Amino acid sequence: MPVILFVCYLFDEEDTMMRKRKNRCGGKRVALWVALAMVCLLLSPPLSFGKDKSLLTVYTVNYPLKYFAERIAGKYAQVFFPAPADEDPAYWMPEVQTITAYQQADLILLNGAGYAKWVSKATLPQSKLVDTSRSFSDRYIYMEEVFTHSHGPEGEHAHESLAFTTWIDFDLASQQARAIADAFIKKRPDLEKTFKRNFTSLAQDLHTLDSEIMFLVSLNQNQPFVGSHPVYDYFARRYGFNMISVHWEPDQAPSRQQWIELQTLLEEHPAHWMIWEGEPMASSKGKLLDMGVESLVFDPCGTVPDDEDFLDVMFRNIDNLRVAYR
Repeated sequence: MPVILFVCYLFDEEDTMMRKRKNRCGGKRVALWVALAMVCLLLSPPLSFGKDKSLLTVYTVNYPLKYFAERIAGKYAQVFFPAPADEDPAYWMPEVQTITAYQQADLILLNGAGYAKWVSKATLPQSKLVDTSRSFSDRYIYMEEVFTHSHGPEGEHAHESLAFTTWIDFDLASQQARAIADAFIKKRPDLEKTFKRNFTSLAQDLHTLDSEIMFLVSLNQNQPFVGSHPVYDYFARRYGFNMISVHWEPDQAPSRQQWIELQTLLEEHPAHWMIWEGEPMASSKGKLLDMGVESLVFDPCGTVPDDEDFLDVMFRNIDNLRVAYR
């Protein structure tokens, strides 16, 4: 590009001089224009022809939806989830240019259940929105209490009365995946067989996860657990977990008051396991052990994992959970 601009600049200078000449020759001017056009053509990047018009541009509000979309669409879509890895997508607020990218997508996949607070504040094309949990909105879970606390770059936020971590109920996750497949088919009906085939494969994997956890819980349905964070509501309901959640963060040391509250809780709910969203601090694990409580990680996987995919993380979660039932 700089070369082209330089050539154009030289030509303008030459043309200005020529216009000042009374005996300017029109033929020379035409020749210069032709030469310039040839130079620009040679130096310009090649044009792109034959673009695959069936390729969908899809934006999602969390990683599970990105994974489902990629599994279903295969090579027929580019799927984007631009939230930073160190922020909770549920409370992340994208910048203007990122919102613009969402607006220009073919489809925008929403989790529903009040997830991704920014969606209600931004102007997004209604025709492009796919609320993947709409089919089971009558089964949303409303919590009795609302808690406000702070963690991570997104700062202080509240866990509203409406629970939103729907996808770790793998039956609901399958329904969300079906909503994605239906949206893809509506956009590209010529690829219906491909999308249905890919959805069936994904649904089978989700069913395997569902069955594995159902079996584990059946080994001891009354075993009490403590959830480190109020994100396991749909999970606990689906699989019959006897669970009460607190508001602890894996990367933060609990306060003295939190330890006192946990001790009181354990007197009525004698759990020997706490389920964490991520690996807790060694000091927290150690003090819990002193209280007779062991720790295990069940990562909801709302953000992109470092070196695994959604299915890998969930099978690892199940392996972690299996230890509690031995």
